[in-house]
Amino acid sequence: MGDFDNKEREEVFSKKVRAGKRTYFFDVKATRSNDYYVTITESKKRFEDGQFIKHKIFLYKEDFEKFAEGLTEVVEYIKSNQDVVEKRYEPGLEDSAYESNGYSEKDNYSF
Repeated sequence: MGDFDNKEREEVFSKKVRAGKRTYFFDVKATRSNDYYVTITESKKRFEDGQFIKHKIFLYKEDFEKFAEGLTEVVEYIKSNQDVVEKRYEPGLEDSAYESNGYSEKDNYSF
């Protein structure tokens, strides 16, 4: 048996955010003792070979407040010191091709 008897049980909630060439996944997961934590995954398709490169961090509930404070502080710094233009990303041809083929970036994980 692995770390979890049932991998499906550990994911409680998921939010997918497409942002241009990157996709972010915010996943709430549960430990065996039912404590929640967050994984934040950045996924970006590599042009050379079409492979997805993924970076993941784990954020535990005892760190939520400090993490949120730090993130808010750096975002506010950037907004006050540089013009920030928020882009609205519309699903493109590439996105619809993945979805129509039943392909999902998240399903490609090999963690």
